Amino acid sequence: MAAPWWHGKVAYQIYPKSFCDSNGDGMGDLPGVRSKLDYLKELGVDLLWLSPVYVSPMVDQGYDIADYRQIDPRFGTMEDMEALIRESKKRGMALIMDLVVNHCSDQHPWFQAALRDPEGRYGRYFYFKEGVAGGPPNNWRSAFGGSCWEPVPGRNNLYYFHTFAKEQPDLNWEHPELRREICDMVNWWLDKGISGFRVDAIINIKKDLSWRSGPPDSPDGTCSVFQMLPKTREIGAFLGELKETCLTPHGAFTVGEVFDITRDRLPEFGGAEGYFSTLFDFEHCLVNQTGVHWYQHQPVRFGPWREAVFRAQEEAQRGGVYPANLIENHDQPRGASYFIPAEDYGFHSVTALATLSLLLRGIPFLYQGQELGMCNYPFASPEEFDDLSTREQYARALAGGRTPEQALAVCAQYSRDNARTPMQWTGGAAAGFTTGTPWLPVNPNYPTVNAEAEQADPNSVLAYYKKLIALRKDPALAPVLAEGAFAPAYREEKSVFAYRRIAPEASCLVLCNYAAAPCELAFAQPVGRVLLNNYPELAQEPGSLHLKPYQAVVLEQRGPGVRT
Repeated sequence: MAAPWWHGKVAYQIYPKSFCDSNGDGMGDLPGVRSKLDYLKELGVDLLWLSPVYVSPMVDQGYDIADYRQIDPRFGTMEDMEALIRESKKRGMALIMDLVVNHCSDQHPWFQAALRDPEGRYGRYFYFKEGVAGGPPNNWRSAFGGSCWEPVPGRNNLYYFHTFAKEQPDLNWEHPELRREICDMVNWWLDKGISGFRVDAIINIKKDLSWRSGPPDSPDGTCSVFQMLPKTREIGAFLGELKETCLTPHGAFTVGEVFDITRDRLPEFGGAEGYFSTLFDFEHCLVNQTGVHWYQHQPVRFGPWREAVFRAQEEAQRGGVYPANLIENHDQPRGASYFIPAEDYGFHSVTALATLSLLLRGIPFLYQGQELGMCNYPFASPEEFDDLSTREQYARALAGGRTPEQALAVCAQYSRDNARTPMQWTGGAAAGFTTGTPWLPVNPNYPTVNAEAEQADPNSVLAYYKKLIALRKDPALAPVLAEGAFAPAYREEKSVFAYRRIAPEASCLVLCNYAAAPCELAFAQPVGRVLLNNYPELAQEPGSLHLKPYQAVVLEQRGPGVRT
């Protein structure tokens, strides 16, 4: 069977508000994105994921959509969007958009009509429930804190449901007319020429319709809404309809943001017959989460992180899923700060992390600025946080007994705002992102960490990323790096992160000493051809290799019967 068209591709997420500002208003826009297409093509990108640019009040940075068929004037016009689609295709790049259909904005005409008449046509597009004992219908806590239930203005004891912010009412997928509206909109965008969607928070569309309260997991007696999502197969009716009505007829690429499914259900969601083309693997991003609040989390430890990656790769492979691999995205802190100790941050650690991620089995997703080594912002005050969830976590940390200094430190480490600071294009004013005042402050390291400086430096992080992507896309290596199997290697070594990509006639060994101290590694087999190395040389002697701190090498072995 021929591989899908998107196998072997490299994807890149653009967060438009922070990517490039063309008109000096301090916010990125679609013409700004279009102006950087040649940069992305030179990097080696094939697939662009554009975070929301729909009309929105921006309560949750565009993930609260008030009109699915219009471009927000902050970002430009529909003509700008159509030009971006055309210009991307001219460069051989496919464009995908965010599909946010678990919820919409409270400013959407559907919801405004529903508030006026909860029992009417549009009231059935949402969830309205009577309160219990003078309070909300249950004890579910929203993703951004507080009850999942908001009182309906002017109606006694009537509430509407929201998984996220109160300005983001959940859509009622149980209602056929709502599903038809969504499918019409999806087909409308695909007919415009986009190639697919990143599907946001899609596992949340199926609710527990008993609406029973859950066991409290917080001192205030509330229960996380995510603990109450039903782990049933009933969601398949919704997703199967979306696939059959919209996605399959257009040959669309889709990547699902799917949490909280058991590993045996991976093929159902992302296999050859799954609802989506692929699924993001977030398991390695969750290994430090020892509680429901950020102040309860622990620093990432090497062993559990490595095992999480290995486990996810092995389970996806067994299930026939070609996973979407990432280091960071708009909902995560910067990977260079999350997976690398602050004292170890530098060229070798950043390129080691890149090597380990981009050569895994699956399709790699880069996030804007990752290719430059952009890292977390040094937040000095809670007033600097823009993100709703970060503000909530700061309050939770204080309520949990942390000092203001401790609460600030933990939120600075995990805030989504870290990934949303402006893209660092130059060493000039505002990092070349805007001629105005940027909507979020620029990371102060922009004079050295920026695209202009790194393009001029053959030994920069950006230059290494270009080599790495070129290696992954080398036609001669495609049977191994695009389609080859995955197998962990040197699993018993305490600081070594290594794996093989294996094809019938060849294999590659991705080998990294992920530590600040050098290590000696027993290595009795022939080294083979060195395809990539983030140091100038590879020290070896009979029977062993000597790896420098954060040294990452890619070794090729060819011939029938290559050992795994």
